[in-house]
Amino acid sequence: MSTIVSKEEAHKLIDQLPDNATWDDLIHEIYVREVIERGVEDSKDGRTKGVAEVRKKYGLRE
Repeated sequence: MSTIVSKEEAHKLIDQLPDNATWDDLIHEIYVREVIERGVEDSKDGRTKGVAEVRKKYGLRE
């Protein structure tokens, strides 16, 4: 589920990195952005779980 990225968006992401950023820093920023976008889409599409359900799954108290 990759999102199409405009060059302008890519430039903005790169421009916000510090001057001494590494390739790993850039890859991390791309990864974080993609995970957030997927989460937002999941939320919009109703693919979420309630806190009580998650707590039950992991044996945590409510």
